[in-house]
Amino acid sequence: MIVDVAQIRDSRRWLMLALGVFAQTSSSIFIHGTPFLLPALTARGDSLASAGALVALPTMGLVCTLIAWGYVVDKIGERVALVAGALLMCVAGVGAALVDSPIAFAALLFVGGMGAGSSNSASGRLIVGWFPPDRRGVAMGIRQAAQPLGVGIGAMTIPWVAQHHGISSALLVPAIMGGLAAIGCLIGVIDPDRPPTKAADRANPYRGDSTLWRIHAVSILLVIPQGTLWTFGLLWLHSDLGWSLAAAGALMTVTQFLGAAGRIGAGAWSDRVGSRLTPLRQVAIAAAITMAALAVTTWTDWWWAAVPLMVAASVISVSDNGLAFTAVAEIAGPFWSGRGLGIQNTGQNLAIAFVPPVFGAVIAATGFPTVYALAAVGAAAAIPLVPRSPRK
Repeated sequence: MIVDVAQIRDSRRWLMLALGVFAQTSSSIFIHGTPFLLPALTARGDSLASAGALVALPTMGLVCTLIAWGYVVDKIGERVALVAGALLMCVAGVGAALVDSPIAFAALLFVGGMGAGSSNSASGRLIVGWFPPDRRGVAMGIRQAAQPLGVGIGAMTIPWVAQHHGISSALLVPAIMGGLAAIGCLIGVIDPDRPPTKAADRANPYRGDSTLWRIHAVSILLVIPQGTLWTFGLLWLHSDLGWSLAAAGALMTVTQFLGAAGRIGAGAWSDRVGSRLTPLRQVAIAAAITMAALAVTTWTDWWWAAVPLMVAASVISVSDNGLAFTAVAEIAGPFWSGRGLGIQNTGQNLAIAFVPPVFGAVIAATGFPTVYALAAVGAAAAIPLVPRSPRK
């Protein structure tokens, strides 16, 4: 069902935003919450590298389907993509909780990641379609807050469930949420209208202009600090600092809630200055500085400084996502935004997928300071790639 923007009340816009946030939160728990199984997996005898490869499977499933989901959004609509993806994630999660075969469990992690990818493109396109430009930054910031919220909920629930009820049962948390998201989106989501345009307006925005490619590259580099802290932050607190899993999970949850607030604040900042790219450059600079400082304080065993820096870096490293997402959707336009956001997410999640196995092996060989330093280098490399904001 397609309805004109003028026919939608503000309350309905915010309802659809809330449904998109809920769908994205359940997706985030499935994708980014599985690394919180690392303590349980290593406790049963898995090596850190093999356990890292296992928890990266949902991300790999997501990466393989993000552009396809974007095509579905552009050609069929947001509502279909949201409902189908959430339902697939629910079925895969429940299946993973029931099977005994390690191969089947791994395959279902991959399939669940495939379903989780739908909300990345669809919920972002809903915001661009239903919110005006001067409110779009805040709305996208709220939508992007779903990702750290999902990680925070995962940190709070998945280690506890895995410890008391088994590794497979921990996946019921995002599976049940995915089922609820599918029902909610089926009932409450309406596809925004595509404005009538000339054939030229449907042209590929990637041809003849490097702006979108540069934004994608910046986001890939900036997601390395984010993925590093999400994947190994809890393990670092538990194994190196000796914190209990409950205490480490609580701190990780707090950092994610602060990160959610940071994304909303970054969106409001971009609305106020009328630019998504200027704040994006400042976030990249801050991420490089805090990750470098975290590497130094971890190497020198200055735990009193390292823990606050980890919290600060966790907040800063997630603040860029909403800015980049909004910029991509606005530049790509209504006929390419689904695929543009799919490409954006593909690059980011491909990078995140390699973080657990690769950085897990690095940690096993050299320790945590090295991976924090590598993440700082990635953030620093992103700074000169941020495109200049167009002059008004």
